[in-house]
Amino acid sequence: MGRDTEAKCKKCRREGTKLFLKGEKCYSDKCPLTRKSYPPGEAGESRSRWSQYRIRLREKQKARRIYGIREEQFRNYFEKSDSSKEVTGQALLKTLERRLDNVLYRSGLAESRDQARQLINHGHIEVNGRSIDIPSYMTEEGDIVAYKDKSSSKEGLRNLVKDEGPRVPTWIDVEPNNMRASVLSEPAIDDVEESLQVNRIVEFYSR
Repeated sequence: MGRDTEAKCKKCRREGTKLFLKGEKCYSDKCPLTRKSYPPGEAGESRSRWSQYRIRLREKQKARRIYGIREEQFRNYFEKSDSSKEVTGQALLKTLERRLDNVLYRSGLAESRDQARQLINHGHIEVNGRSIDIPSYMTEEGDIVAYKDKSSSKEGLRNLVKDEGPRVPTWIDVEPNNMRASVLSEPAIDDVEESLQVNRIVEFYSR
């Protein structure tokens, strides 16, 4: 699988909105999007009229970049959601939110989804006491996501964990001091931080 090397802040500028890819920097006045709200490569805001295809494509790309997912995997998520009994858009969002890297980020146990993926890949995280090194692992109601004992004793990793903040959704309970989080229920759509218009993503793949 290829590696995405594009600068994270350029991704936000490309989509014209914050994707929260750089952790705390995204919440500060250092965010480049506040100074350069136009797409990279342009001297100013584009006045060209967007087609319906472009609008739907950009919404799909925005979702992919927010959750750090490649096209093939994202399409697979959509197809499974489309074949479910739920509304396709809601099912897709719930699937994205259930990913282990997202749960780690949402709970404040990692500063960004990218950092969460790195922690998982390096073997610092366990689910229900079992080591998991797959960022796309799907969490379930009742799961306990935590740092391993050996990892939680490292000061550098402990400093990554923040006290419960505004981005922690209602379906996750966090114990910052114990460096763990519990999945209380399936993801609540109202708690999704990003303002994704999933109907456009559904229309893109259904065209």
